[in-house]
Amino acid sequence: MGATTEQSIMATLREILETKVREGELYEKMDNGFVRCFSCGHCCPIPDGHLGVCKVRFNRGGKLYVPWGYVGGVQCDPIEKKPFFHAYPGALAYSFGMLGCDLHCSYCQNWVTSQALRDPNAVSPPLGASPKDLVGDALQQSAQVLVSTYNEPLITSEWAVAVFKEAKAAGLVTGYISNGNGTPQVLEYLRPWVDLFKVDLKSFDEQHYHRLGGRMEPILRTIRSLHQMGFWVEIVTLVIPGFNDSDDELARLAEFIAGVSPDIPWHVTAFHKDYKMTDPEDTKPSTLARAAEIGKRAGLRFVYAGNIPGHVGDLENTQCPNCHEMLIERFGYHILRYQVTSKGTCPSCGVSIPGRWAPEFQGQVTDRPYLPTLRRRSNPLRVLS
Repeated sequence: MGATTEQSIMATLREILETKVREGELYEKMDNGFVRCFSCGHCCPIPDGHLGVCKVRFNRGGKLYVPWGYVGGVQCDPIEKKPFFHAYPGALAYSFGMLGCDLHCSYCQNWVTSQALRDPNAVSPPLGASPKDLVGDALQQSAQVLVSTYNEPLITSEWAVAVFKEAKAAGLVTGYISNGNGTPQVLEYLRPWVDLFKVDLKSFDEQHYHRLGGRMEPILRTIRSLHQMGFWVEIVTLVIPGFNDSDDELARLAEFIAGVSPDIPWHVTAFHKDYKMTDPEDTKPSTLARAAEIGKRAGLRFVYAGNIPGHVGDLENTQCPNCHEMLIERFGYHILRYQVTSKGTCPSCGVSIPGRWAPEFQGQVTDRPYLPTLRRRSNPLRVLS
C-alpha cells in the first residue's frame, strides 16, 4: 500500500468518524478558543481545529466533540476473558468498543481498533449502533454484563455512559477494560454507571510508561481512587521478557497493589508476539509462576496466571485464603467447579471472599468468544480505499 493510498484511507476514516460525534461533557473551555479535556490523564489542552492525543476527541469552534453512535467492534466473551475472576463467574460479557487510544503500546493485541487513527494499517470499519441496539442484542444473547473494551474506554466515556444507562435500566452489570490512565473528573462521571473496572498496570517504571505514550502516576492514582470509590477492581500485568519481568519491578508493582488492598486480584498474563513487538520470546510458564510467587510474598491474597491454560498449575483457580479450599476450578475460560456460597463465602470455613458474586452459579453461557447478532447483521460505515 503506497503512502498516498494510506493517507487517503486515514483521511476517509477520520472524515466518517467526524460525523459520528456529539459535544462532550468531560471538558472545560479555556482562553483563545482552547478546551481542556478530562477524559484521560493527558488532560489535553486542545486549540480550535485540533485533535487530542487520542485522535478521536477534537475541538471545533471552541467546543469539544467526542465519539458517538458507532462501535468499532462487538463480541460475546466469557467474563473470565476480560479477565474478571471475582465478578459473576460464568457470565456472558457482551463486549463493545470504539476506535482510538491515548497510549500507543507496541505490543497491543487490539491494535486494529485502538490504533485505527494513528496507524494506517489499523483500519477497522465502524458499525453504526445505538445504546438500545447494544443492550437489546446483549439481552438476546443472555448476557449479564455489558463491557466497554477493545479500544481505551476512558476516551469514549460519554458514549459508554449512554450505553450503560440503558444497560442499567435493563438490569445488566457494567464494566470497563482500561489502561487506567484516568482523571478525578472521569471517575466521578463514571461512578454511578460502572460496576467493574479492570486496569492494565503495564509496568512499575516511569521510563517504560514513557515508551508506551503515558505516565505512571495517573494510573496509580486511578487504581487508588477506584478502590476507594467502591468499584470492583481487578488488575492485569502482561509480563513481557526484558521489559517488565525483573524481580525488582514485579515486587514493587505487587507491593503497590497490596498497599491499596491485598484483596484486589492480580492477573499476571503471558506475552506473545503481536503488532510491532516481535523481539522478545513468548512468556514462559515459569516466569508467570515466579511473578505469582512475588505477588503472594507481597501480601496479595488472589494471584492468577493466564493465557497459557494447563501450564500454570493451580494459578488458574480461586482458593480460600483462609482454609485453602478450592472455590473455583478453571481451565482457561472454562469453569470446571464452583463452590462459592450464595453469600459469597467459603463453604468450608465461612470466610467472606471479596468480589461480586451472583446468588447462585447458573453455569456458563459460553467458554469461548463468538460474534453476536449485531455484528453479523450490521453493515460497516463505508471506508473508501
